[in-house]
Order: sequence, then structure tokens, then C-alpha cells
Amino acid sequence: MEAAITAKGQTTIPKPVREYLGLKAGDKVKFFLHPDGTVVLLPKVPASSLLGILPQPTRTATLDEINDAPAAGAAERFLRSQE
Repeated sequence: MEAAITAKGQTTIPKPVREYLGLKAGDKVKFFLHPDGTVVLLPKVPASSLLGILPQPTRTATLDEINDAPAAGAAERFLRSQE
């Protein structure tokens, strides 16, 4: 599939690509540039669409557990690196 670029640097996303990605007028897309020279175009989805993708926790963490977790993780990683 091909698309031309205008003098203003604009292009039209071909209809089959828009349909495949579920894009409609007004939607936003993101471009990802990879080191190997490839470019990936993906629809930008709102953060609210991520709601519910993780399972519900079995218990609630305390503030102390939340605050201590980064240091505990760093210490664990350091100890593993010394093995």
C-alpha cells in the first residue's frame, strides 16, 4: 500500500489501514521510531481504556509497604547481581 505526501508533509492513511486499526475522523495516532529504521503507527487510546486489564488485588497494600517497595526491590536486585 502506498500514500503520497503533500507539500505540507501531510498524507492520507489508506482506508484498509484505517479500518484495520479502527480509526475514524478525529482519532489520534502515535508514531514509534525504531533503531532499525522501521516506523510503527498505532492508534492512541485513552488511559481509561486500560481500566480492568489487571486482575483485582487480593489485598490492599499499606502505605508503609508501598513506600518500602522501591528500596526492597533495589536491594534484592543488588544482591542478585553479587551472586
